[in-house]
Amino acid sequence: MRILHTSDWHIGRTFHGVDLLADQAAALAAVARLVAEQGVDVVVVPGDVYDRAVPSADAVTVCNRGFEDIRAAGAVIVATSGNHDSAARLGAGAAFAAAGGLHLMTRVSEVASPVILTDEHGPVAFYGIPYLEPETTRVELGVPTARTHADILDAATGRIRTDLGQRTVDAPALRSVVLAHAFVVGAEPTGSERSISVGGVETVSASAFDGVDYVALGHLHSPQALTDRVRYSGSPLPYSFGERTHRKAVWIVDLDATGLHHVERHDLPVVRGLSQVTGTVAELLEGDAYASVADDYVSAVLTDPVRPVDAMRILRDRFPHLVHLEWIRPEGDPELKYRDRVRGRTDLEIVTSFVTDMRGEPTSGELRWVEKALGAAAREVDGPARAAEESVA
Repeated sequence: MRILHTSDWHIGRTFHGVDLLADQAAALAAVARLVAEQGVDVVVVPGDVYDRAVPSADAVTVCNRGFEDIRAAGAVIVATSGNHDSAARLGAGAAFAAAGGLHLMTRVSEVASPVILTDEHGPVAFYGIPYLEPETTRVELGVPTARTHADILDAATGRIRTDLGQRTVDAPALRSVVLAHAFVVGAEPTGSERSISVGGVETVSASAFDGVDYVALGHLHSPQALTDRVRYSGSPLPYSFGERTHRKAVWIVDLDATGLHHVERHDLPVVRGLSQVTGTVAELLEGDAYASVADDYVSAVLTDPVRPVDAMRILRDRFPHLVHLEWIRPEGDPELKYRDRVRGRTDLEIVTSFVTDMRGEPTSGELRWVEKALGAAAREVDGPARAAEESVA
C-alpha cells in the first residue's frame, strides 16, 4: 500500500493580512497531481485542515475542492482534526463522507476504532488521534487526573494497542498506521505553529507510538523524521518568514506484507517564494540585487538614516507582494555613551538633534516653537527654586 503523508493545510490562513486561498488551492492541486503520478492509494492528513474553528465559506470551498481532486486522482483520504480545527465541524457528516472515500476521524471516543483498508497483502488499520486537549478529554479517555499531553496521548495509544492486539488474533499480518496531532520530543518547531501547551506540558515522547508500523504526525510545519517510522510532513506552504529557507514536502510511504518498507520525500513546488531584503529605500528601488525576488512575498528591512515616509506604497512599485516592513535605526558608536554625546551641548541643540533623527531637520519656525517650549520649562523650574531661596534668606 502506498500512502502520502501531508498535514497542516491551514486552509483560510492569511499571511501578514494577505489572503492565501489561491496559493493553498495551488498547493492542494500539486498534492493531487503527485497522487496520480505516484499511484498513491491513501492520503493521510493528521490535523489542522483549516486555520480556524469556523472557516469562511471560501475556505470550505477550497478545502472541498482539494479533497475532490485527491479523491479523483485515485486515493482514499483519512484525516483528523488539529488544534486549529473544530472537531465537531470538521467531522460533521463523517459517516456520509466515508462512503465516498473521505474518512474524517475527529471523535476522541473513536481513537481505537480504525478505518480498515486493504491491499494485495491484506488489511491495514488506520487509527486517527485528533488533537487532545487534556482539560477536555481526560475524563472521556478514562484518566481524570491527567494534566499533560503525554498522559492523555498515552491513554489514547494504550487503547489503540489494546485494539490492535485483539485484531491481530484474527489477522496476524495486520499492519497499522496512526495519525496524531502533537508536539513530539526531539522535533523542531518553525515559529508559525500555535502553542498547544494550555492544560499542561505540551511535548510527548515518540515511544508513545511503539508497536505501530508508521506514525503520521501533524502540528509542526517543517518536514522532519524523528525515527524511520515517526515523521512530520510539515505544511504545504510556508506560513512565516522564519520558514523562508524551508522546502515544503510530503512523505510517500510504502507498506509491504510485513510492515514499513520504504519512505521517500517528495518536494512540493514553490507557489510563491518568501524573501527578506535589506537596504535604504533608494537601494531597494534601484539596485539589481533583488530583481530575482520581485514576485516573492517580501519582508523589507530599511536602513535609511531617517524613517522613510510612505515606504510601503513606494516599495510596492518594485515588490508588488511586499507584506512586511520595518525600519532599523542606524546605530552610532556603541562605545560612545549618551552622557558623552550630550556633554557641552545646549538643550536646544539636543532637541534639534532628536527631531532631526526622528523625522528630518526642523524648520526655523519649528525651532522657534522649541525655544519657546524650553523657555517655559525653564521658568517653571526656576520659579519654585527662586521662591525657596528667598524663604531661606
